Amino acid sequence: VSTQSTWGLKQYQEMAVPGSTTGLADSLVKYSPAVPVTESVKYRKPKGGAGGDKGRSNKPEDYLNSVLPPREYTKDGKLYVQYVSPEPASKADVINLDGNLEKKLIEMKARETGICPIREELYSQCFDELIRQTTIICAERGLLLVRVRGELTMTLEANQALYESAVAYGMRKALLAEQKRNRLNAEIMKYEKECAGLQKSVDEFEKGIQDMEKTFLDESTKLEKKHKEAVELEKSKNSLLKEDLQRLLSVQILSGADKGKAKVKQSLNNSTTITYHAK
Repeated sequence: VSTQSTWGLKQYQEMAVPGSTTGLADSLVKYSPAVPVTESVKYRKPKGGAGGDKGRSNKPEDYLNSVLPPREYTKDGKLYVQYVSPEPASKADVINLDGNLEKKLIEMKARETGICPIREELYSQCFDELIRQTTIICAERGLLLVRVRGELTMTLEANQALYESAVAYGMRKALLAEQKRNRLNAEIMKYEKECAGLQKSVDEFEKGIQDMEKTFLDESTKLEKKHKEAVELEKSKNSLLKEDLQRLLSVQILSGADKGKAKVKQSLNNSTTITYHAK
């Protein structure tokens, strides 16, 4: 059976083998009953194969064996081989194939959308069964379908490789972005630490300025108070001195006036005496 996903086939086999009596995973492709073989005839073809005429009725079987290789397994120490069934399919077989496909999709819990190896493997088996049914009726048509299957497989593998490459590229970019983010976070933490240190220095300087302003204001207030007190003291002294000066001036004026009066009186007396003698 052709497969586009090794992982999907492995998972499919691991889930299907426990319930199988042949040791092989159940397949949607219809196989003939298994027959024992020996190592010497391991790759023998079905009865009436390559030795007959090309136009004989067993030609579709040769096509089937080349298109859909037989599968082998070992049981009880014996080697068994199963060839795809050469029996033509009826309408009921096609209906049963559709039902079995839906049943297995549900049983294997295949995803309805997106990438799903299990769904891919089941649809691949369904397509192989359709190729088997078509090859029995018309070998050329079956070979053409095989070419179509190969092209689809190649396209799918190319898309899968492109997807894996894109995922790897995305992971590399994500890793680089994570490294850059870590580096930028480290730089941010460094600069934040420096900013915190500078802010602390600014706060200290501002506190120092405030303390200096407070000290200057206190000293200015004290000096202003002392100046006012000194001015008031000088004013008091000036007032006292002014009062003393005015008092002294008053005394001097009074004493000067008395002396003037005495001189005037004496002058009058002297003039009177002179007049009297003259007479």
